[in-house]
Amino acid sequence: MTTSNTGDATDPTGNATDDSGNPTSDTGDATDSPGTDADATVRAELARLRDSIDNIDAAVVHMLAERFKCTQQVGHLKAAHQLPPADPSREAQQIARLRRLAENAKLDPAFAEKLLNFIIAEVIRHHESIADGTGQATGATGE
Repeated sequence: MTTSNTGDATDPTGNATDDSGNPTSDTGDATDSPGTDADATVRAELARLRDSIDNIDAAVVHMLAERFKCTQQVGHLKAAHQLPPADPSREAQQIARLRRLAENAKLDPAFAEKLLNFIIAEVIRHHESIADGTGQATGATGE
């Protein structure tokens, strides 16, 4: 924990902390502290936007869960027919498609690719687990 130029405690990443070193939501901005009517308007807008973010995060989790249910079935089919857990050709197609979707959505394609690569690695790990009989690969099992 360090102390900022304003005397506030911060962690090594610069986030505000309390006296015990625990993160606080107070960033030191006027937008997060009591004050003028303008501050109240900003705080209300922040709350509205944060609620939207929370709802989107929940939707992302649910969509990933649905995706992983499908790919768990893929893993069982692959195992039943002695197909390899990884399919580099399919993965390359997915990455190219996701990059195009990201560009169209004004999302950084490199970020989208990193996210998909993370998911693919987890999928392969779970498909390997299904294939070698060490697990049912519940949870993240997306292809």
